[in-house]
Amino acid sequence: MALSTYTTTTGFLLPSIHSAPPFFTQQPHPASLSIATEQWIQIILKYARHRRLFTVRVEDSEVSGNDWDEILRNERINRKLIPSYLSYILAQMVSQKLAVYEPPKQDRSILIYWRLPEEWAEVLYEWVRLLEALWFNSIIHSQVSSTGNLNTIMTFYEITDPPVESPLSGLPIPLLRQAITLLSKSNRAQIIAISEGEGVRFFPTTGKA
Repeated sequence: MALSTYTTTTGFLLPSIHSAPPFFTQQPHPASLSIATEQWIQIILKYARHRRLFTVRVEDSEVSGNDWDEILRNERINRKLIPSYLSYILAQMVSQKLAVYEPPKQDRSILIYWRLPEEWAEVLYEWVRLLEALWFNSIIHSQVSSTGNLNTIMTFYEITDPPVESPLSGLPIPLLRQAITLLSKSNRAQIIAISEGEGVRFFPTTGKA
């Protein structure tokens, strides 16, 4: 069978290497293993961004019917990624700081950084600034006045599940916490305790935490 690219049902373009049966097994030759692993890492990162997925587990290669079937399996050549190889790929992603093990103290599930925490921090801050601008212009005052803007408090829930879908919708709390921690280092945000659990206060760029 000739190698060819393939577009999945969700519109993701798989590279031609995904049609090669050896791609789904851990290669014994170090150079071949390194090349294949980097290709897998890029596929996982791009697919995660495409589908807005944040977690992949070794179990996803063991059991079908999950969000990762399109890339961890290739029914056209009757292949699926071997779980031990996926475990190796996840470890490489963690070592390259493209992911972290989540929850901690285990090595079978990772939180994927298809955007780095530093990038999420800027996305978060710019989103809050946009809310502030819209509030001052009274465009969505009814929404923002109940959720907050710069110099006010927002809950984690209001950030990850806003009334209008945003780039932060569905963001895992551990990743949100990392983004806020990074903003706090530049005095742009501060995690605080509130009655609903945890929240964050945002500050103007020139403000002090």
